[in-house]
Amino acid sequence: MSWLERLRDGLSKTRKQINDTAGFLGQDVRDVVTNRLDTIEDLEYALIAADVGRAATEEILDDVRRSEGKNLQDALMDALTLQLEPDARRAEFRKLGFAPDARRKTVDPKGHVVMVIGVNGVGKTTTIAKLGQYYMTRGKSVMFAAGDTFRAAAGAQLGEWGDRLGVPVVQGQDGGDPAAVAFDAATARASRGTDLLFVDTAGRLHTKHNLMEELKKVRRVIDKADPGEPTEVWLVLDAVTGQNGLQQAKKFHESTPLTGVVVTKLDGTAKGGILVPIVRELGVPIKFIGVGEQPGDLQPFDSQEFVRALFDVDIPKG
Repeated sequence: MSWLERLRDGLSKTRKQINDTAGFLGQDVRDVVTNRLDTIEDLEYALIAADVGRAATEEILDDVRRSEGKNLQDALMDALTLQLEPDARRAEFRKLGFAPDARRKTVDPKGHVVMVIGVNGVGKTTTIAKLGQYYMTRGKSVMFAAGDTFRAAAGAQLGEWGDRLGVPVVQGQDGGDPAAVAFDAATARASRGTDLLFVDTAGRLHTKHNLMEELKKVRRVIDKADPGEPTEVWLVLDAVTGQNGLQQAKKFHESTPLTGVVVTKLDGTAKGGILVPIVRELGVPIKFIGVGEQPGDLQPFDSQEFVRALFDVDIPKG
C-alpha cells in the first residue's frame, strides 16, 4: 500500500466526521452562501468537531464565503490548505492564487542534533526509531541518545530499536541524569562526525516545572558539548489528545522553543483537524505525520497532500 493510500485510510475517521456533518460539499459556494445558510452552520459544526478550533474555523468560513466559481468542497480544501501553511510568504502566494510546489521533499534538519520532546505516551521513542530509519534510507548516519532515564524501560526500548536498525545508542542508568546522557551523546556525535543525533527526553517528572527545567538543562549541556546544537527541537504530539495535546504543546513551546512538530496516531482519531491550530497557534511547521505503527507510516507532512487525502481527492502528478 502506498503512502497516499495509507494516509487516506488513516484520515478516514476525520473525513467521516466532516462528511457526515456537512453533506453538501458538492454545491456551488454562491448557492450555499445565498440560499443554504444551514449548510454553513453544519460545516462550522463539522470543523469544530474535527478540532480545527473556533478561531481558525471562522477564518476558513470567511475564505469559503469569498470564493468565486468553486464548489464548496474545493473552496474548503483551499481554505484548509492555507491554514496549514506556517510560512507567511507562502501563505500570501496561496492567497494570490499561486500554489507552491506541494510535492513532499526530504525534511532536512538544519544542523546535527534533534532534541525530541513530549509527554509520556505519545510515542516519542518509537517515533525516534522511525525517524532514524527514515534518514538512514536517505544516506544519513544516525545516533540515538536514551535521555528518558526516568521512565522504566525507556532506555531498553530505544536500545532494542538501535540493535534492530544498527544505530549506536548512548545510554545511562535508569533514574540517572538525563543531561549527562545528552552531553555524552552530543560529544560522541561531534567526535565521530555522525550526521544526525536524536535525543530522547523525559516526558514526566514529579511536577511540570521540574520537567521544563530538566529540558532546559538538557538543551544547555548539548550546546556545551556540541556548540550551536541542538538546532532542532521537535515535539511529538498524539493527535488523539486533540486540544488537550495542543495546550501541552504550548507549555513546551514556552519553555523550550520548538522548531517543529511530529503528529502521531492520526489514524486513531476523528480529530485530525487539530493540525490546523497546531500550525496557527504555535507558529511552527509540522515536520512529519504518522498514521500507523510501521516505519513507512511516518512521512513528511505536506499540507496540500494532507487536505486532498482528507477529502479523498487525487493528487496531481508532476
